Amino acid sequence: MSVLGDLKTVAVHRDFRKLFAVRLVSQCGDGMFQVGLATLFFFSPERMATAGDVAAAFAVLLLPFTVVGPFAGPLLDRWSRRQVLLGGNALRVVLGLTLAVLMATVGVGPAVYVLALVTLAINRFLLSALSAGLPRVVPRDQLLMANTLTPTLGAGAAVVGGVLGFAIGWLVPTGPVKDGVVLAGAAALFGAASALALRLGRDQLGPDRAGPGAPAVGATGADGDAAQLWRDVRATAADLVLGARYLVARRTPAMALAVMAVHRFLYGANFIALILMSRNLLSDPGDADAGMAMFGLLLGISFAGNGLAIVLTPIAHERISPAQWVAVCLGLGALSQALLVAGSTFPVVATAAVLLGLSVQGAKIAVDTIVQADTHDDYRGRAFALYDVLYNAAFVGAAALAAVALPDTGWSRSTFVTLTVTYVLTALAYRAGVTRVLRAAAVTGSSTD
Repeated sequence: MSVLGDLKTVAVHRDFRKLFAVRLVSQCGDGMFQVGLATLFFFSPERMATAGDVAAAFAVLLLPFTVVGPFAGPLLDRWSRRQVLLGGNALRVVLGLTLAVLMATVGVGPAVYVLALVTLAINRFLLSALSAGLPRVVPRDQLLMANTLTPTLGAGAAVVGGVLGFAIGWLVPTGPVKDGVVLAGAAALFGAASALALRLGRDQLGPDRAGPGAPAVGATGADGDAAQLWRDVRATAADLVLGARYLVARRTPAMALAVMAVHRFLYGANFIALILMSRNLLSDPGDADAGMAMFGLLLGISFAGNGLAIVLTPIAHERISPAQWVAVCLGLGALSQALLVAGSTFPVVATAAVLLGLSVQGAKIAVDTIVQADTHDDYRGRAFALYDVLYNAAFVGAAALAAVALPDTGWSRSTFVTLTVTYVLTALAYRAGVTRVLRAAAVTGSSTD
């Protein structure tokens, strides 16, 4: 079925259209905001020319989310997810405008880095809420289709936002005002996403307030008392442990999250290599603008692979299970890294980028579906918060690997050999684990769905 046909199928649901609109506008703002950060952290002439510099920047950006992130899931199982989308985007408006003023008046300093970190942390929280709320607006039998469309088209919206950010930067003269204007534009989009969330009912996206393991109503400590806040933190930690135990007991979502964490680690190492190759190997190392343009081109080529995933994943699902598709995508990831073993010319890097984009997005769609379909709504928020934590922790690990293993040019044959072998072993291990679960389910007469 075509992408347009899939979209027409799920778009008949009015509430899906409302939630999808929030995602598209919010992620468009993400793209514009992240263009400013990419320029600041990775492609300023005086910054981030070495593997260690790039790895350190990613660690600074993601490590705080890994520490704070575990508390997002239990809160998503306590709070109205619609209110999270409304309030989170509204808070990003304030942060974005504050950053715009600081960039235009004071320039880059500690306050800019701290506020950027907070804004990105809220973004991860919002994406978890969007994923956790999706099963509430589409029928179960259309969940794979919705998962195929929404993350990838959301990523496409982020690309549109990034292009808008580039266009604004092109039109505005170089200087502190340039970064401020881009961030102000992102803040405007965040405000629009917040307003669109009002079209959804307050409790429409869940969570349910009853059922096994459901958090108690009012457990969020609205009285503002410090002792109550501490009790809430402890309760949240306990909820997270309970959620993790639940996922492990269910087996299939835990295995899916584990394999996706490995995939994210391998992708993260490749992503950092791509930044370095764009800046120091495939363009003039002294021309930061040329490096940024090359990276943007390769990233766009990788997004073409994401687009292929939209087309191929539903077709694959008609023939094989989501778990089998995950294994196939890991094989495609191995092929992409094997190509890079052979060389680092632009055609080779571009082909590898397409394959890796297909691999990453195809596996993510399948993993999202497995976690959503095999996790009770009372635990779904915690499941996707753990998803984000594993994502961030894996990327931090990839940054540490890149700092040690990659030269400043970004290309290392031994590193790409290691990545290829790891992809193959992960695919084999995951397939063996799923096979054991299916055999056990057949013996007991139970179901993993």
